[in-house]
Amino acid sequence: MAADKYSKLFREKKCCVIIPTYNNHQTIEQLINDVLEYTSQVVVVNDGSTDNTKEILSKFNQIDVVSYPKNKGKGYALRKGFRFAWTKAYEYAITIDSDGQHFASDLPNFVEAIDENPNAIIIGNRNMDQEGVPGKSSFGNRFSNFWFKLETGIKMPDTQSGYRLYPLKPLSKMIFFTRKFEFEIEVIVRAAWKGVNVTNVPIQIYYAPKEIRVSHFRPFRDFSRVSILNALLVIYAFLIVKPFEFIRKLNKKSIQEFFRTQITQNKEPNIKITFAVMLGLFMGVAPVWGYQMLIAFALAHMLKLNKVIVLVTSNISIPPMIPIIIFASFKTGGLFIEANKLSLKYNSGISLDLIKDNFIQYIVGSLVFGIILAIVFGIITYILLLIFRKKPVLQEEYVKSFQEQS
Repeated sequence: MAADKYSKLFREKKCCVIIPTYNNHQTIEQLINDVLEYTSQVVVVNDGSTDNTKEILSKFNQIDVVSYPKNKGKGYALRKGFRFAWTKAYEYAITIDSDGQHFASDLPNFVEAIDENPNAIIIGNRNMDQEGVPGKSSFGNRFSNFWFKLETGIKMPDTQSGYRLYPLKPLSKMIFFTRKFEFEIEVIVRAAWKGVNVTNVPIQIYYAPKEIRVSHFRPFRDFSRVSILNALLVIYAFLIVKPFEFIRKLNKKSIQEFFRTQITQNKEPNIKITFAVMLGLFMGVAPVWGYQMLIAFALAHMLKLNKVIVLVTSNISIPPMIPIIIFASFKTGGLFIEANKLSLKYNSGISLDLIKDNFIQYIVGSLVFGIILAIVFGIITYILLLIFRKKPVLQEEYVKSFQEQS
């Protein structure tokens, strides 16, 4: 009876189950049988298996099989599965690993969550504290969770689980670049940047004893690939995604909310808020284009300043302001270094290429201009805080509160 219920639900939601597999002949047959108890909408992607996987799959005439001769990686297999499912008019796909770690009995958790989380990526949240979980898996998951939050601002308990539900429509409009295990990081980060919600449901997990466990994850090579991908995603997030997201969300309501939460109701003393504003403004002008927000975030962390205020004020270097900043920096530098080749007049087309022959003048000027801008607006900020902040917190009270929390 339950099987009929979920089979109908899978059809109604236009949801299939995608199983990528590579040389998992010991577990793939049982997994398919288990999944078929819930739905016959199954797509198995045979990622160039060299064992008897092909013969096993030939036993099932009620499933779809996507197969190719050479092994290309889990990410490639998932991408092939998504493309196939989309052409078959499926709107959702649940991915489940074929190594025996996942339980088909958790499939209802995903398909039932569609109504509450439509068009969301739903990740199976494993209990990584249970007995038998390899230490490297637990560490790798925490490592991945940290980078995911840094890249997207979303806190997730498990970003490495391969048991997931994907909405296929937003994925069909994206071009992906990775083919191995790191694809499962790329897809959730870039989908989150596109506005796709990422959430989770609890699942069971089974880790076979080490001596019989089958894993195609190559610790050094695959971890290196994941690390490189995360580094690139973080750089892209700070250079492109976060600045444009900041501009897109900039309106009267968001400005009021920022001042309410970060200024008027902030429990930090006025001087700490002022220094955060000063650091952000200086970094927004500093001659480290492309790395301003990244360095600003690191310095705010080191100096224990409000990271939100620092990042927001460093966005002074948004596109409309860039020509003004470069012009002001170059002219300030001219007070110390005489320009021999360029008489610069302001226009909206000013760029770094335009002043490359007098680059030293720009570098010196940007540092001096950044300091002047930070000091001037620091003084203004501090005065405004004294006037308009209803209940400023004294330095001694802040220190005492910080010590109590520690």
